[in-house]
Amino acid sequence: MALDAATVAKLAEYLEKAELEAYDVTKITDDHPDMTIAEAYQVMEAIRDRKLARGIRQVGYKMGLTSRAKMVQMGVDKPGYGLLFDYFAVEDGGVIDTKKLIHPKVEAEIAFVTKAPLKGPGVHIGNVLAATDFVLPALEIIDSRYRDFKFDMVSVIADNSSSSRFVTGGRSRDVNDVDLKTLGLVMEKNGQPVGLSCGAAVLGHPAASVAMLANMLGAKGEALPAGSFIMTGGVTAAVAVEAGDTVTVHYQDLGSISVSFV
Repeated sequence: MALDAATVAKLAEYLEKAELEAYDVTKITDDHPDMTIAEAYQVMEAIRDRKLARGIRQVGYKMGLTSRAKMVQMGVDKPGYGLLFDYFAVEDGGVIDTKKLIHPKVEAEIAFVTKAPLKGPGVHIGNVLAATDFVLPALEIIDSRYRDFKFDMVSVIADNSSSSRFVTGGRSRDVNDVDLKTLGLVMEKNGQPVGLSCGAAVLGHPAASVAMLANMLGAKGEALPAGSFIMTGGVTAAVAVEAGDTVTVHYQDLGSISVSFV
């Protein structure tokens, strides 16, 4: 049975309250087993509307579960997207308070900033590269609100794809100056390597992730506007962190970024 507006609003409140107050909850498909992906995005959008109504700004998009490592790790078979808000942003070298999160994990990403709009259907890698202003390194701190970090695709999309915090900085580059497919990186936790990968881990090419996002939005009549900030998904599997940890990622051609946890 389709979810009515009141149920969508109730689920949005349930998940956003868990995010803001940092406590875990049971996954929503336990009570709504027939919920669809489309309805999950309705819940995510209702969370967005709650934030916008309080004066919070959306500052970008994130693709999730775009690497084979992440799909295997989370037991899902296709990507989804989430929304980034102003209070998620943490400066390069900054500090994150773990008491405001539930069970944070960190993954290394490649981010795009566009200079022209992109609207699907039919957006492909060539369109994305032509519309890109620059690329830069990013770290995403994901923090599913679901107990034990266990969920299905519908539940995770409704939970804004586990969005929580992000770090960006390093060195921005023109897409013509880097080979995004072979661009390598090493992720370190407390000085020890915990992840080694390259751009091709994201759907074969990170620009394919942006194309997929543009096409997913286009199917809903929406576009990626010029100036969009898009995190293309974890190049590495997510690594759990706790107070006292520092994560640094060294990127080929894009410098390094880091974040610490207290």
